[in-house]
Amino acid sequence: MQTSDTDVLETATFQAEIDAAARAGGGTVVVRSGVHRTGALRLRSHVELHLEAGARLEFVPDPDLYPPVEARWEGAPSLIHSPCLYASGETDVAITGLGTIDGQGQRWWDTFRDDRAALAYPRPTLIGLHGCERVTIRDVSLRDSPAWTVHPLLCQDVSVSGVRITNPPDSPNTDGINPESCRNVRISDCHIDVGDDCITIKAGTEASPERVPCENVTITGCTMVHGHGGVVIGSEMSGGVRNVVITGCVFQGTDRGIRIKSRRGRGGVVEDIRVTNIVMSDVMCPIVVNPYYFCGPGGDAPHIADRRPYPVDDATPVFRRIHLAHITARGVHAAAGHLYGLPEQPLAELTLDDITVSFAHDPVPGRPAMADGVDLMARQGFYLGNVADSDVARVRVDGREGPVLHVDDSPTLRRAEVRGDGIDDD
Repeated sequence: MQTSDTDVLETATFQAEIDAAARAGGGTVVVRSGVHRTGALRLRSHVELHLEAGARLEFVPDPDLYPPVEARWEGAPSLIHSPCLYASGETDVAITGLGTIDGQGQRWWDTFRDDRAALAYPRPTLIGLHGCERVTIRDVSLRDSPAWTVHPLLCQDVSVSGVRITNPPDSPNTDGINPESCRNVRISDCHIDVGDDCITIKAGTEASPERVPCENVTITGCTMVHGHGGVVIGSEMSGGVRNVVITGCVFQGTDRGIRIKSRRGRGGVVEDIRVTNIVMSDVMCPIVVNPYYFCGPGGDAPHIADRRPYPVDDATPVFRRIHLAHITARGVHAAAGHLYGLPEQPLAELTLDDITVSFAHDPVPGRPAMADGVDLMARQGFYLGNVADSDVARVRVDGREGPVLHVDDSPTLRRAEVRGDGIDDD
């Protein structure tokens, strides 16, 4: 297929080639160099969509080209506009090559901001893979996604490597890579510069009929820029998140670095998380664990913000065995960290080890956690509350105002080698 007339839609041509390859038992559909305009495409088992260097697959922002499909939207079952590239229940699905996949998101973002009622369904994701096995996304450049960029849902054996994701910093809800209720996920060597969280690990909400965990996730060798968070867990975590390793990454200009968030009523367990060898710069708050997250439907209920203990039941979120080590964060603005459990369900078996934080020369005050009662602050140390059977060691915070650690209701917290220079210290 040669360079096309950019006024012509090639949806039918590409779909026919994909379907023919699937009927033949599998194969590769090549998008050759040049600009190719299309609507939503359905990917099939054993078919690789390969974009040559110089190829640009542009998804025309006409809602009629993205018919509704059943999926999840922000953790709840929903009809959504079909993802630009969509697969459901397929095996051996691959998107590869040095070309560009362009979601042409500006019109979707403008409508979302100005007149959400004009959208019959939530906006398309750029790549939505639902209930698939053995998924590969490699080397492509992804840009201007209408909403989340890469969204594997209820998938197994997912590999995303060498991918470049670019969405404007002010584009709404344009997360980079969001595995949700997936098993065996590997994200490596990616560069992500987006308008929301760079990578978010999710597992549905209390509205999801299934309680499927997101588990066995590795994130290595990635750079993450802008975004509300570098690597985030939640707040949709009702199915639980476990066995996650995040290592060898750089965060630059993200609001928060490592961020775990949930709230009462959501349930789920976040456990066995290892974060190591991370460098951050120009972040508002490097590390956040927030069980009082108020964004989204129901987040304004009085029990979400209440700091008094509640009865523990299946709807109580649990955070445990979270270990963070060998982290450097420079040019920090608000606080070194904000890590809390619930009074009825403390954050348990937390480790902070070999962590060095220094502040920006002219910090911009911010709220480290999106929770009621968290004030604007700047140059503050670590805030820890309702933390049990945990260790803080070899932690240094320079240029702070006030103590290195602010600790509330955490009598079993162990501390060693906690130090740093305060701006008012002698």
